[in-house]
Amino acid sequence: MHVQPDHLVVVCDTLAQGREWCQSTLGAEPQAGGKHDWMGTHNLLLDVSSPTQAQVYLELIAIDPDATPPSRPRWFGMDEPGLRALVAQAPQLVAWVGRSPQVDMHRWGLIAVGQQVGPNVPCSRTRADGSVLSWQIVVREDGRR
Repeated sequence: MHVQPDHLVVVCDTLAQGREWCQSTLGAEPQAGGKHDWMGTHNLLLDVSSPTQAQVYLELIAIDPDATPPSRPRWFGMDEPGLRALVAQAPQLVAWVGRSPQVDMHRWGLIAVGQQVGPNVPCSRTRADGSVLSWQIVVREDGRR
């Protein structure tokens, strides 16, 4: 089954740091993404789609200081002390996320080759305009990549 690229994940100390990095490094202005309430994170997005790869973006993600901390570790290892120390200095590209209509099949494929993956969980993001975007994602319970 074909997996399409969805987004690149850049973890930032703050969204202000991520915005500045994106402007100075890429010469582009990221747009408001929204909040991931269940993970206590928020993001900015930069569309990097092309004629052959539609709906692909760069996600600048940070811990939301105004959010209630989650009851579990955040995704992409965002709570790990080593990554926290790195992003205090500069944003870090940590992962890419694929898009597929058969998430469960891919999850079982990873398990079959010995990868430790988490459950397939429903997720959502409240957009800046108040609308909600929903999807499913496989996230390890320890938050690690």
